[in-house]
Amino acid sequence: MSYRNFLDELKKGMPASRYILSSSDPFLHSEAISLLKDLVPPGEREFSFEVFDILNLNSVTFDQILDVLNTVPFFSGRKFVVIENVQKLLKKDILKLRQYLASPSEGSVLVMLHAGTVKKEFREPGGIRQIALDIGAKELPSWLKAKAKSRGLEIPDEAVDYLIGTIGPDLGLLSSEIEKCTLIGKPVIDRKDIAEIIEGRRKYGIFDLVDALRAKDAGRVFRIYRVLRETEEPYGLLGAINWQYGRLLAGRNTPENREYLYRVFSILNSADVDIKSSGDSYPVELLLARLVRL
Repeated sequence: MSYRNFLDELKKGMPASRYILSSSDPFLHSEAISLLKDLVPPGEREFSFEVFDILNLNSVTFDQILDVLNTVPFFSGRKFVVIENVQKLLKKDILKLRQYLASPSEGSVLVMLHAGTVKKEFREPGGIRQIALDIGAKELPSWLKAKAKSRGLEIPDEAVDYLIGTIGPDLGLLSSEIEKCTLIGKPVIDRKDIAEIIEGRRKYGIFDLVDALRAKDAGRVFRIYRVLRETEEPYGLLGAINWQYGRLLAGRNTPENREYLYRVFSILNSADVDIKSSGDSYPVELLLARLVRL
């Protein structure tokens, strides 16, 4: 099940009693908590919405969390109990959790947030709704448009492509830019609006960098990079470049152009490995030099 399935479950009020939501992106866990909280009326949240983080329980024990789940709701509706970082539970507590999952309280909705691939012990017993929240590149535009719609905004496809192409695939940063768009006071946000918000006084964006790379204009490439490196981390810059070339590959291409793009992605993949192993010390200039020579 995907992020879209999660949104469908939200629309139905999370009808199941047991869920496990997995993601490799902490932002999606935070967003899930916010969306779940919206299901509970503000006046009832103090008694009907609880969040526990296994990495930061303070003096709360796991037995006390189970007591909260088994306590009859104060109001007429069901209570929601969210457990973050459930993958960090101790073995003795996992056994207690499995006992609860085998016979859950009818008055509570348990939502477990799991970082990374879900372990087998959290998939059993049966009947647990498992949803993978991670959003792929193809789903990113629709997620962004839905995010904007939830804030009362409409963003045309061209503006969405520009936003992702400029910011990159970082969901937290993209969400932040959508929040900034709400301050404009317009129901429809176009590419020009986004450029003014994102770029500010910055002269260049990722679009300009990729255009210069494709034109093999080395001088312009490095002039643009000198501006971008003041605000972009190496990995974020790589992600934005990768997204731009991905959009090109998705369009109509000649066999020759596809071959060029495949070589581009081979270089980007090597750079991705190098950046992960060396961090900020990776020479992005080397990546750009390789791309401009293609």
